[in-house]
Amino acid sequence: MNPTIACVVPCHNEEAAVGKVVRDLRSALPEADIYVYDNASTDRTVEVAREAGAIIRQEPHKGKGNVIRRAFADVDADALLIIDGDDTYDASRAREMVDLLFEGPHDQVVGARRGAVDGAYRAGHEVGNKLLSGAVRSLFGKEVTDMLSGYRVFSRRFVKSFPALSRQFETETEMTVHALHLRLPTAEVAVDYRGRPAGSESKLRTYRDGWRILRVILNLARRERPSLVHTAMAGLLATTAIILGTPVIVDFIRTGTVPRFPTAILAAAIMTIAALLLLVGYVLESVMHMRQEQSRLVHLAYPAPRRSPSHAAPEAADSR
Repeated sequence: MNPTIACVVPCHNEEAAVGKVVRDLRSALPEADIYVYDNASTDRTVEVAREAGAIIRQEPHKGKGNVIRRAFADVDADALLIIDGDDTYDASRAREMVDLLFEGPHDQVVGARRGAVDGAYRAGHEVGNKLLSGAVRSLFGKEVTDMLSGYRVFSRRFVKSFPALSRQFETETEMTVHALHLRLPTAEVAVDYRGRPAGSESKLRTYRDGWRILRVILNLARRERPSLVHTAMAGLLATTAIILGTPVIVDFIRTGTVPRFPTAILAAAIMTIAALLLLVGYVLESVMHMRQEQSRLVHLAYPAPRRSPSHAAPEAADSR
């Protein structure tokens, strides 16, 4: 039995572009089911996508993260591809990315963007992507080329072990961190990135969405690296307590009295809070490890992505 492939195209007011995206995907992956998830569009996105041959699904809660959450719950396939419906990614590379997923085998293949047209990748977004990718690298210790790419292929076991908690454009950050923390095999394919077609408008806002993604990274660090975060906070408080308490201790050694009693109480209280923070960090680290083990077990409940022998044989015959 041949592996199943599904494509998910999140869309909000993309009537100018979605038809071409669906047709390009159909050309690259004729055997795939193509789902266009309409995210509260007010234009002709649904009609254009249906005319192009897509299966239409609705997600009324606005936000790309909400679409991904719904699609990952509803769509079941050996390989699941997501691509934005704005025709900025080269959909003709879909076959290469899907083949790489099976051949690896990998759990994720990321279409790392490169600008095909001047101005296609706005300077603010490019700088923000590099800064945010650097932040994830620092926190999780892995190389990340294009953390915010919206063009990816996933194995079934990635999809079913991914919690999908984000609501907006932070979902790509969550996907990246999920793969890094579970050490899932990931590959990258360099893909062209072009400007939007006439009549299509970007939903991204550089500063608003950049700040939102930065908040997600900080929250992920707090959840996924609690001992690091709590140790840093405890260290800062302990340093403050030492600075406040040192003169009190020196006075006590010299005179045998504590003339700065309020300062001594404050320093002791701050040091106690620091110790509690450190303890909470270690407790949360244990909880995090148990949560990771659970995600890992869900991941292992599904087989690795692979081509079936019946599918591989014709390819081998063609190569001869």
